Amino acid sequence: MEGFSYNNIFDTKGIEYLVIIAFLLSIIPFWIIINKPGIVSRIKKSLGIFSASTLRVPAGLFYSRNHTWAHLEKSGTARVGLDDFILHVTGEVSLGSLLKPGDTIKKGELLASIDHNGKLLNIFSPVTGTITGTNTGLCQEPDALMEDPYGKGWIYKIKPTQWIEETSKYYLADDAAAWAKREVERVKEFVAVSSAKYSTNSKFAVLQDGGELFDNPLSELPDEVWHDFQKTFLS
Repeated sequence: MEGFSYNNIFDTKGIEYLVIIAFLLSIIPFWIIINKPGIVSRIKKSLGIFSASTLRVPAGLFYSRNHTWAHLEKSGTARVGLDDFILHVTGEVSLGSLLKPGDTIKKGELLASIDHNGKLLNIFSPVTGTITGTNTGLCQEPDALMEDPYGKGWIYKIKPTQWIEETSKYYLADDAAAWAKREVERVKEFVAVSSAKYSTNSKFAVLQDGGELFDNPLSELPDEVWHDFQKTFLS
């Protein structure tokens, strides 16, 4: 037919266009999957990345600025323990300096110490009251503290005497989640500055430029950094 010409698509750039289109179509399902709620946080967790999305922050607990939590039960007794943030920062720890039932404690007094390969942090009480129970099982099964800090990992049961007054400025629900997110950013900067200050692992320097923070950063840092962390985050 006069004026008509035939071009084989495989003899032109057409095949390249088809490959590009097929590639774009193939990544659409993948993009949908990774943007489902919780997928990104699970990916980060599997890679050992510490971020606000990997933190557990149950909405019904009261969180103090020194990274302890308290939950008032129907009986009027409060369960108390460590939050997920401090455990992500330190790595596996053992408990020491535990109090006994019948002991009294004031808010801000030494509640327990945690030990990671000889590096220590002191934990202070979020409430005033009388110890009614001590979770001594954590000494035999310290993994419960890491795996379930708000359940089986509770440390004390305390009969509080000033609950309303002492918890009125603690973080709860959405405020707790927002605070935890700020703490992750704050510890990222802290680790970068401290590692440079004490001439330790240079890989932490990238954190100041927006790099990711890996789980248990304190575990690789010297005692001096632990001392600074105590003063900055827990005291």
